[in-house]
Amino acid sequence: MNRGRSKQVTHILRAPLDNHILEQLSAGDEVLVQGTVYAARDAAHQRMAAALEAGEQLPFDINGQIIYYVGPCPAPPGHVIGSAGPTTSSRMDVYTPPLLARGLKAMIGKGDRSQVVKDAMVKYGAVYLAAVGGAGVYLARRIISVETIAYPELGPEALLKMELEDFPCIVAIDMRGNSVYRTWTG
Repeated sequence: MNRGRSKQVTHILRAPLDNHILEQLSAGDEVLVQGTVYAARDAAHQRMAAALEAGEQLPFDINGQIIYYVGPCPAPPGHVIGSAGPTTSSRMDVYTPPLLARGLKAMIGKGDRSQVVKDAMVKYGAVYLAAVGGAGVYLARRIISVETIAYPELGPEALLKMELEDFPCIVAIDMRGNSVYRTWTG
């Protein structure tokens, strides 16, 4: 039974992303993320913000890239990573606008974003993708390799380079500012 909902379009996203790709996405669309994604949480974001404020380069070229807000569990034997579910994105909101200004094109996490971040997404042309919270073990199976590229002393909050395969997300906020959170919550 359809219940008035139209079928969602599934898109394949692979960085580097550009506005032409992102313009095709609407809030509520299903996406499968493929290829390289960078993983960072609060502590790594704080370090990146400090580097930018000091006029230093980031540990990776952020232009067109995707950041996944995750602090994965240690990998059990025979796996590349442990449980790797999304963390609450609003904790990164203070650090996000400067990264968007430097070319970050997509973020993966859970929960709504601040108005400041939404405005910066519209200004710089970026999208916010939601992954299912509580599905960390399932999502970990979609991560085929992991490499620490910066801040190893932060442990699970180090900056990671991940390779993803068919990583499922929903476009939570599109580059025009449309949000599933407004749609679903009234």
